[in-house]
Amino acid sequence: MIPRARHLVAAALSSALLLSPVFTGIANATLDSRVFAVSLAKTAADVKRVADYWTPDQLKQADSYSPATPGAQAATPAPSASAQASNPATQVTSTVSKAVAAQAVAPVLPRKASVARTMGKVFFRFGDREYWCSASAVAAKNRSVVATAGHCAYDPRQAKAADFWIFVPNPGPNGETPDGIYVGSSISMHEDWSGKGDYDFDYAFVTVHRGFKWEAKDGRYVMKDVGRLQDNVGGQGIELNKKPTTYTVAAFGYPAGAQPDGSRPFDGKRLEMCKEGPTRWTSAVSLDLQKGVQLLSCDFSPGASGGPWLIGFNKERWYGYLNGVNSLTWNRDAKGSYDAVSSPYFDTTTGEIYRRAAAQTTPSKVT
Repeated sequence: MIPRARHLVAAALSSALLLSPVFTGIANATLDSRVFAVSLAKTAADVKRVADYWTPDQLKQADSYSPATPGAQAATPAPSASAQASNPATQVTSTVSKAVAAQAVAPVLPRKASVARTMGKVFFRFGDREYWCSASAVAAKNRSVVATAGHCAYDPRQAKAADFWIFVPNPGPNGETPDGIYVGSSISMHEDWSGKGDYDFDYAFVTVHRGFKWEAKDGRYVMKDVGRLQDNVGGQGIELNKKPTTYTVAAFGYPAGAQPDGSRPFDGKRLEMCKEGPTRWTSAVSLDLQKGVQLLSCDFSPGASGGPWLIGFNKERWYGYLNGVNSLTWNRDAKGSYDAVSSPYFDTTTGEIYRRAAAQTTPSKVT
């Protein structure tokens, strides 16, 4: 039993996904792979359908979609016009060796800039409600990968991917999208997240399409292609199998929700950073969390979920090595504010999942 002083609160989404993990029967471990995948928007027509949902007017309201704290009733599934709605998670064969999967990946700068701009928000819908989380672009062969929390992309209780999933790097306070809008193409995740909501694997790598911006033309908005994500904002590196207590990490995100005492020091409109600090192992039996990694002295609240943990963060280049994502917030001393955040442990299997996402291809034209 977890002491009351260490009860957890999931950091970004509706408790429709986050409270009582239920095995859905999806996982089938007959293959030597822990990688599961689900399609989102695959064709140019699918991308257009998602884009039409996130119009400039809709994006202006996006900050009002504050993620609910756990405890609310699960959202009622609603019929969706999105092609993503009913695609189940399926097991896929890993195409890389364990040795390759474990290798570090170097961070990359944008093609035309000397500072990375990888961090932003993901917007999506479950049932009839919109939500958002934090996320970051990751360096990849296909120049089109976003890292976030698993619960910011897939609901294991409903065995269902998020609808209308998009990534907006560096969003403005009034719906501005200075670096484009990137529609999700497919989710790569661990079988134990898709199968039973195990918080040891609450992470996802989402392959995205070429980006676009809305452009006013002849009294209406049209999509204007802006290219691949990594070319525009750069990509964080990845470093795996780093044992807690042996390194320090900086965490980032867009917190917005209330603290335990009801106060709201964050409004979700600005990227926040928990200063670099040491890490340690943590666990939570009620959430199947056995190998969590905890960063102390971090008061992130709901909204920060999916934000990157970076080792070796370079403040001039604004990049480092991804070693985790915000998954759960902690109120360890049962006082007025959250005082820690945790991530799943990123190991070799995480590398396999990332490399599956990095190997996916998307259409060369979607506008």
